[in-house]
Amino acid sequence: MSNDSNSPLIAIIAGEDSGDQLGADLIVALRRHYPHARFAGIGGPRMQQQGFESWHDMRELSLFGFAEVVSHLPRLFALRKELVARLMAEKPIVVIGIDAPDFNLGVERRLKQAGLRTVHYVSPSIWAWRENRAEKIGQSANRVLCLFPMEPPIYGKHGIDARFVGHPLADRFPLVSDRIPARRALQLPLDVPVLAVLPGSRHSELERLGAPFLDAARRVAAALPGLRVVIPAANPRALATLKTMLARGPHDEMMPMLLDGQAHDAMLAADVVLLASGTATLEAMLAKRPMVVGYRVSPVSYRIARMLNMLKTDVYALPNILARACGMGADAMLVPELMQDNCTAAKLADATLELFHDSERRGAIVAAFEQLHESLRGNLHGRAGDHAAAAIVELLDKPATASR
Repeated sequence: MSNDSNSPLIAIIAGEDSGDQLGADLIVALRRHYPHARFAGIGGPRMQQQGFESWHDMRELSLFGFAEVVSHLPRLFALRKELVARLMAEKPIVVIGIDAPDFNLGVERRLKQAGLRTVHYVSPSIWAWRENRAEKIGQSANRVLCLFPMEPPIYGKHGIDARFVGHPLADRFPLVSDRIPARRALQLPLDVPVLAVLPGSRHSELERLGAPFLDAARRVAAALPGLRVVIPAANPRALATLKTMLARGPHDEMMPMLLDGQAHDAMLAADVVLLASGTATLEAMLAKRPMVVGYRVSPVSYRIARMLNMLKTDVYALPNILARACGMGADAMLVPELMQDNCTAAKLADATLELFHDSERRGAIVAAFEQLHESLRGNLHGRAGDHAAAAIVELLDKPATASR
């Protein structure tokens, strides 16, 4: 189906739960500029609630790590080929890839070469990986929309059009958080210690992190009388997996509260958060909750990254990365990180208990998190989705020959 001037097609490709939320906010904002537009591509339930037509199940793109992607390459290549062909036939006025760079940048590059305008929303972590990736991203996207203020200057060094649009999560948390409403919402006592545990959203993450995280929570519960453990599941599949893991484990005094969603409430209700590296660390930072971060990728993925010298940072958690970018010191380490072989139940539990026992340290972390929250708002006024939409509209208003 081709577009006419009265019903333009805006294509969006999202492959994660977080991308689904970004896409939903973006559709709402873009519809103010293009009230008759049709939105289609690949998206999740939140986008579909905004009238989005999803051509494929979003979960087909929810992969991570070299080994995981390699095992699915034939299917991903077939999906990408089909998607590119359909988009070339439909001729959208713009194609917006949200995150999922392993898949989206290849799609965007082919479409940009064919003359379609492309936007990549959520910059890959070029500050952590090879910076020359910025050049390749520029070959795929006419414009990159960045969530972090330190990213556009990196692209600028390579002549790539990139805009800081603010981080949408910064809009969803107050600058000063209040624990009491969240505890009441979850029916948790106000006067007991609470630990929130978030071992990841993908099935492959839960397979690697679920056991050590749940074991660590048991160890902390054994050492802290009265501790309540809250485990929010990111999606229905994660909920089922966590139920199975808990049923197989020892039936002891931990007795966690397993939630279907409600991650924000769980974080806000907690004194300390134990979680997997990723976007959730940013959410915990914005909730102003001290945290311990752990992560493992497959041994093959880790060896390849080290062998190719692809990692350009010695910190992984977003609060630590932002602390350095905001001038809090080159050695700033607000958040304990236990990665790969260090991500064991014993080490996770020890680091978590240290935070529970050190109220002065927790107070200093909260103050630093408030400062970082302000940095994600920047000097922008309004919501991140509105800024992202405005940057896309501005690109589309340019003559086609003017866009890179």
